[in-house]
Amino acid sequence: MSFSSDTKAELCTISLSRRCCAVAEAYGVLLYCNMFNHEEIRIVTSNSEFAQRLPKLFQKAFGQGFDPSPSFKIKGKKSFSIRDKNTIDTIFSAYGYEAETVLAHHINLGVLEESCCKAAFLRGAFLAGGSISDPEKSYHLELVTPHYNVSRETFYILLELGFSPKDTARGGNYVIYFKQSEAIEDLLTLAGAPVSAMGIMSAKVEKSMRNSINRKVNCDSANADKIVSASQEQIEAIKKIERTAGLQSLTEKLRETAILRIANPEASLTDLAVLAMPSVSKSCMSHRLRRLLEIARELPEGE
Repeated sequence: MSFSSDTKAELCTISLSRRCCAVAEAYGVLLYCNMFNHEEIRIVTSNSEFAQRLPKLFQKAFGQGFDPSPSFKIKGKKSFSIRDKNTIDTIFSAYGYEAETVLAHHINLGVLEESCCKAAFLRGAFLAGGSISDPEKSYHLELVTPHYNVSRETFYILLELGFSPKDTARGGNYVIYFKQSEAIEDLLTLAGAPVSAMGIMSAKVEKSMRNSINRKVNCDSANADKIVSASQEQIEAIKKIERTAGLQSLTEKLRETAILRIANPEASLTDLAVLAMPSVSKSCMSHRLRRLLEIARELPEGE
């Protein structure tokens, strides 16, 4: 599976417990899907987790289903469609308008008043019309819709949430995209994919470490190599703790130390000690990092 598919699979683990968020998520799906008009709704996906989520999502949001749902025994892309007029009218009315009067889609912001609903809307938009590149290669996340107004209004929703997206047009569609790793991490976390966000952070750290190692080899600095080696071991230990027990299982001081090390993979013990809030001695920082290594060794290997 691709990183994009894994991210969508993670988003599909979010509970559908709140109807308002289900309505908002379905809104994102509909405005970023293949077809959404008064004659037909059609959603096509090759992601099996999203395909399994769709019937549950529409049942929770509208009390309606597809006609009929595709077979999950068949591999490949699955197409979900609705052509029944009463069902389509019910779905349109959930967003405050009549199906046959809609000439161009706009986002009804009244549906997205709560912050949780904005996050759900973005989750639905990504599931239906989003993709993300493998962070080992590049940083790029995009949302693609055929509706100009929807793209512009999503752009301003993201601005309101503190993001700085870019936009463009491509092949008759409208694209919002991000190329900054930090913005992508924050957006994935907001939408409900913190593990994928952590994957980007890890890839970034590993890239930084590889670059750092190359620079230090070129400089023939044995001391710098020692720092990188120790840092790599510590980061691997922190990743194991995150993967198995979670950083929340650590004490506050150890959790702060773990985050500090992840954010500063090239820093020496002395540098980390100074960066700590409040700053600590080099021996104290060394003790905390040794403790993280010990905790990681005591944990079982995750799947």
